Parts: sequence; C-alpha cells; structure tokens
Amino acid sequence: MLGHHYTSTFLETAVVSMNAGCNLELSYGLTDNVFMQIPQALAMGNITLETLRERVRPLFYTRMRLGEFDPPAMNPYSALDLSVVQSPQHRNLSLEAAVKSFVLLKNVGGTLPLRAQDLPGKRLAVLGPFADSPRLLFGDYAPVPEPLYIYTPRQGLETLPANVTFAAGCPDPRCQQYSRDEVTRAAGAADVVVVCLGTGTDLETEGKDREDLSLPGHQLELLQDAVQ
Repeated sequence: MLGHHYTSTFLETAVVSMNAGCNLELSYGLTDNVFMQIPQALAMGNITLETLRERVRPLFYTRMRLGEFDPPAMNPYSALDLSVVQSPQHRNLSLEAAVKSFVLLKNVGGTLPLRAQDLPGKRLAVLGPFADSPRLLFGDYAPVPEPLYIYTPRQGLETLPANVTFAAGCPDPRCQQYSRDEVTRAAGAADVVVVCLGTGTDLETEGKDREDLSLPGHQLELLQDAVQ
C-alpha cells in the first residue's frame, strides 16, 4: 500500500493479502495495523471464514510444535540457554554448512584447494576490503556471534604454514579511496593471492537495492591490479 501503491487502504490490503495466502503480519508494534481489519473484511464477505481458518491453522500448529501451550517443565526449549547456541557441536555444523555452500566457478590449473603441506616457505597475500573486517562478514538479518568465534579470511589463512601479508586497498566496500601501490606491492611479492571483494550491508540491504551488479567503486580495479 505504502511502497508499491497496489492497494489504497488497510482493509483492501488485508483482503488482498489474506486471499493471496499471507497469514502473518509484521506490524512493527502498531496497535492499528493491516490485519486488524480482518474482522471487518470477514463481516463484509471479502474473505470467508474458511479462508481465515486456513490461514490461522498453520500458525497454531507451529506454536504447538514449539510447545508454547505446554507447561514449561514439558517444553524442552525452556531449558535452553545461550550456551547452546554457540556450542562446539553447532559451530562445527556451521563450519560444515559453510564448506558445503561454497561455489567454485573456476579452478584453472588445480590451484585450489590450498594444501598446508605445499605452503611452507610460500608467500600469500590477502587483499581487499573484506579480507580482515569482521563487521563486513555478515549479511542482512545475520546474527552476530561472539568475537571469539569470528575468523576473517586473513585470520583463517594465517593459520596456514605460509608467510601471509595483508592489504585492504580500500577502507570500506564503497572503495572510493583506493591505494593501488599498497595492493600491487603485496600482490607482486606473493606466490598466492587471495582477493576478498563484495558489497556488504553498507551498500545493499532490505530497502536499499543496487542498480547494477558491478563491483562498487575501485574494487574491479583492485582485482585487476592484484592479478596482473
């Protein structure tokens, strides 16, 4: 209604949403929100009682599965605390999920994976604004873990038996200020170069879309300088 102007009133919005299958509204704490118009829509015949029951049913099934209507002693979730969230088992599962979700587009010459036994004496350069910034590692709607468990690409690669150097090149993803000398110096002295680029929530989040898919600022230039 407000952003796309598909509807013009809360009542109309409630009717369209319900009939389209929406059953939950994020109301931002408003007391007079869209779905408060459902009783009027029902009374006017714009939605049916059957449709309303279909929308409500999965909500309460979910609440039942979560044990919200059970005594706390019967609800296994009641005994959980924050120590469970970042337990070793869950961190290991997160690591497994990360490894299995990587997308490798090219691997010319079998460069990857880097093998620890091949790295002693090698020089490795980690470049780019995402190479050593914990804040930039998390996308929109991402939880922030304990700093103890955050490993930037630089920190992770420094665990390998190689001589690791680092150059951000840009202070942030916008990359309006670019230090070419810093990048070329680090890349030129390295046997292996890892470049970490992207956008981050500074540039795109919910309600902040980008007009194109190009790397922002001088990031493409940074990449080209790194691989020359």
